[in-house]
Amino acid sequence: MSTAFTVVIPARLGSTRLPRKVLRLLAGKPMVQWTWQAAQQAGADAVIIATDDAEVLAACRGFGADARLTSPTHQSGTDRVNEIAQSAGWAEDTVVVNLQGDEPLMPPAMIREAARLLETDPDADIATLCHPLHRREDWLNPNFVKVVLDEAGRALYFSRAPIPWKREGGSAESPLPAGLAFRHIGLYAYRTGALRRFSALPPAALEHCEALEQLRALAHGLRIRVGISQTPPPRGVDTEDDLQAVAASIAELS
Repeated sequence: MSTAFTVVIPARLGSTRLPRKVLRLLAGKPMVQWTWQAAQQAGADAVIIATDDAEVLAACRGFGADARLTSPTHQSGTDRVNEIAQSAGWAEDTVVVNLQGDEPLMPPAMIREAARLLETDPDADIATLCHPLHRREDWLNPNFVKVVLDEAGRALYFSRAPIPWKREGGSAESPLPAGLAFRHIGLYAYRTGALRRFSALPPAALEHCEALEQLRALAHGLRIRVGISQTPPPRGVDTEDDLQAVAASIAELS
């Protein structure tokens, strides 16, 4: 029996590094349309695009999406997803996947897996994914967020630093800690009740320190189940270079 879940795609028009990126064209379609198609293929019960702008709303409805206008004052996509969940009156245990609008290459199987993890771990509040790291330069790269796990597969900590770090002989030239180094994949599934609690929490000091929103959840005791995916995370779109690289990937797949 398949897991029942809904996908909400936050799609903010304003973007500092790449203005209007969710409406930038990839193979003739707005980027957010490719993300929406990936969510549709994942087998979600419903896919909703949550935006702060009437232009994005009209574009999404133009290609047939269920798109809804949300507050322009939200500080994060998570808050935008929560507005959709609360306004819809979803039950506390409804599973909702937060898929960012700038992830047009996200494999549908990853979206399904994030939702499935909450079904297999009934005590978890949030689920996400990670991928084993094999290259030292990726482990050292602060743009690659790392995660360490407990024995039950739940997150202990997320960091931009190379974690875990070997006490004996640890250096930038050391081999990766075998079987312990994982790159976080920024895809989240929430139980609606946990999403509501998370959005009501004040930012945590650790969150400010590392600029990682998921540390707010850990700092306040929310349990994050992490699945290990052998598929590397796809390239998201933050810059013009990213956009061109993703466009080339889409062209190869066509």
